Amino acid sequence: MDIVIVKHFDFDDESAITEWAASRGHSFTVVDPSGEGSLPDTSAFELLIILGGPMSVYEEEAYPWLAEEKSFIRKAIDADKKLLGICLGGQLLAEVLGGQVFRSEHKELGFHPLRLSGNEHPLFAGMPDGFHSYQWHGDAFELPAEALLLASSEACRNQAFAYGPRILGLQFHLETTRVCAETMLDRWRDELVDAPYIQSAEAIRGQWSRVEDSHGYLRDILDRFEQA
Repeated sequence: MDIVIVKHFDFDDESAITEWAASRGHSFTVVDPSGEGSLPDTSAFELLIILGGPMSVYEEEAYPWLAEEKSFIRKAIDADKKLLGICLGGQLLAEVLGGQVFRSEHKELGFHPLRLSGNEHPLFAGMPDGFHSYQWHGDAFELPAEALLLASSEACRNQAFAYGPRILGLQFHLETTRVCAETMLDRWRDELVDAPYIQSAEAIRGQWSRVEDSHGYLRDILDRFEQA
């Protein structure tokens, strides 16, 4: 299986995904959508994984390449590719599929609990009813029409959705590594303010053991994409 991974900032860490791909014998390419001509033709991949980023989907004036990326995602959907969107990637999927992305009432930073909706979908099969995942977002999205809600948190109702049999959007970061999170805590430390769903750096660092569980959930999801 050929995989394209869209990466939106330099210190993001896709290693949990690429290590899985290598272990399964899949080829992968990591692309930066801000580079001219960086996005491939849809014939070049079977699975498209769109990672997170500090920008918002509605900031096309500041990030003009967002318009091209949205068009690329639409082409991938129309070509019936498998798609996984994470955080910004999930928001981009939601908007391209007809949902609205907006500034959330609450930022979620840190490891927060999520609950399954009770709706079943093959790509999410086997996920525990309750689990924790790393979160770092200030935006949220409405579900596109015909999307299936899969998971919610206290601060953000729409945390995971499926659209048809081959598209999955996540608001949370199962892929986050400790190295990437440490860099976020350093570079974006001004965001760690006193708020209901923002954990302190100390509290986040006290939960590094959750990373291994998250990577296990991610590998299971990727296995199901492989089988889809």
